[in-house]
Amino acid sequence: MGIPSVPLPVKLVIAVTYNPLSIDLDNVIKILDHKFGKQEYSYGPIPFSWSEYYSDEMGPSLMKYYYNYSSLIDRERLIDIKLFTNSIEQQFSVEGKRIVNIDPGYLARDKFVLVTTKDFYHRLYLGKGIYGEETLHYRKGKYRFFSWTYPDYRQKPLYEFLEKARATLARDLAREFNS
Repeated sequence: MGIPSVPLPVKLVIAVTYNPLSIDLDNVIKILDHKFGKQEYSYGPIPFSWSEYYSDEMGPSLMKYYYNYSSLIDRERLIDIKLFTNSIEQQFSVEGKRIVNIDPGYLARDKFVLVTTKDFYHRLYLGKGIYGEETLHYRKGKYRFFSWTYPDYRQKPLYEFLEKARATLARDLAREFNS
């Protein structure tokens, strides 16, 4: 019989898709930083060119910015973090349409997980209407994607960003749990 255990903490990663003509990203980031602390590494902003999924709602020429926070968090917090980021999206919406999309997730040593409000065959229900999706897994020294992994999460520059965050995650876990 297995014994339930609490998993190691993780790093919070945020991906923000936005229309630079409609919103000043700094305003959104200030709210997130106030809530979650100091940013550690970032990638972007870069053009969001992999899909037209958000175009009807948010307009053309979207940008995407990825970053992580320096502090460790418990994985259970991702449910409330997603609810908080949804409230920010609503706060900045114009005439019922979002002008910013905020996707939180967590980086563990062996995986990268995104949280969402949308159910699908490969997502697990976490609670409060939130689902988790293992988007990438880390094996034999590199990130690997799945058939369901979004195209922007299959890019080498993103993996380089995640590698840096993973290195500090490993260092922080060693300090916290080996002292």
